[in-house]
Amino acid sequence: MNNSRFSIVVIVGLILVVIGLSAFTVGERELAIKLQVGKVVEAEYEPGLHFKIPVYQTVRKFPSQILKIDDAPQRVFTLERTAMTVDYFVKWRIVDEVPFYTSTGGSQEVAMDRLREIIKNSIVTEFGRRTIVEAISVERVELMQDMLEDAAETAQGLGIQVVDFRVKQVEFVSEVRNSVYNQMREERARVAAETRAEGEEVAELIRSTADKDRTILLANAYRDGQIIRGAGDARAAEIYASAYTKDAEFYAFYRSISAYKNSMGKSGDLMVLDPNNEFFRYLNQSSGKQ
Repeated sequence: MNNSRFSIVVIVGLILVVIGLSAFTVGERELAIKLQVGKVVEAEYEPGLHFKIPVYQTVRKFPSQILKIDDAPQRVFTLERTAMTVDYFVKWRIVDEVPFYTSTGGSQEVAMDRLREIIKNSIVTEFGRRTIVEAISVERVELMQDMLEDAAETAQGLGIQVVDFRVKQVEFVSEVRNSVYNQMREERARVAAETRAEGEEVAELIRSTADKDRTILLANAYRDGQIIRGAGDARAAEIYASAYTKDAEFYAFYRSISAYKNSMGKSGDLMVLDPNNEFFRYLNQSSGKQ
């Protein structure tokens, strides 16, 4: 009886060991492949519990989350053959476990080394197509997009997806930094001088136009004033003539009063005339009586 119980315990234990060696789980953040004598026989496992033949079959697992490469700055040359250093980082992940295993042996270090070479070649190619100004300013977004597309296309054969690529910093190497900055300053100074010259040209045109408009405006105003003055003088002469024909004595009196007013209206005026001069005719005739 004891032997039969022992046998049952042994059999149950062996069954549990076999089950333990045969079962494996795949997590939600994992990719897995089943190998048989070193060859892939099954892949694309769903998360959960799965089984394999113990010893004869093995399982390799890989992370499916996003990984990051953040290396030392890479030295490149622009279209003008100017040396620069590019500091960057890359985000990537394993999306196809079978090509990843067959191309890298399932090693993340091997995959990262190959991806580094892909990224470096893309950086060298894209910076070599652009000038300094294009590389560090106006085309930075387009530059990163082009490098991301080049790297992503090449990395597909490794079962890898390049999720993101970012250029953190672009710097000139120390031996050329001062000369490049001087060239950039000279270029900015040239552009500033051209802009100032264009501004002076426009300002001179505005001033000459304003002077011409002012001259025309003054001439027109003088002409209109002369026309109005002539019309006024003609009307005044007409009124004087009409007044003279109606009462010559009153007209002479009015003209004399106007002459007195114009000649004696200012303080300090001095006149030396004969008292019997015709100029004082109406003053001499006045008795001062009301």
